[in-house]
Amino acid sequence: MADTTPDKAPQEFERGTDGPKVIVAGLDGSQSSWRAVAYAAGLARRQNALLAVVYVQPVLPASAAFGAPVADTTGEVAEELIGQMREATERLRGVFEVRWEFHTHVGDPYSGLVAVADRLKADAVVVGVSEQAGHRIVGSVAIRLVKAGRWPVTVVP
Repeated sequence: MADTTPDKAPQEFERGTDGPKVIVAGLDGSQSSWRAVAYAAGLARRQNALLAVVYVQPVLPASAAFGAPVADTTGEVAEELIGQMREATERLRGVFEVRWEFHTHVGDPYSGLVAVADRLKADAVVVGVSEQAGHRIVGSVAIRLVKAGRWPVTVVP
């Protein structure tokens, strides 16, 4: 049987256009999360992708029951993290340029990262390794993200 499709010109290779467009990085203020953001920023810079930094404000119902101003405290943490991101961006201006935005979400870290990654149609998620001992038993956010199988996940030590 003969091929009846018209001849097509060969497609040219598109250099640098097939990489990620949005990279989500989780930031909670820990050293490993800052390393994850730095790693993700390098990826975003090289790919000219958007870096979406996500801070998930924890819900602490027990603290709220005792009258602790949880929302104020976690909001202050978010503001401090944004300030540190802006300082780093300003310090590296002209040397290391990356497009970034900061997102906050209330809830557990896994659900927050998933929600933002889905909303932004992320191509990759980068998180730091868990620094909490209990996560070795229950499972870390990174393991849950990998098991979800929805994006490439990089875990930075």
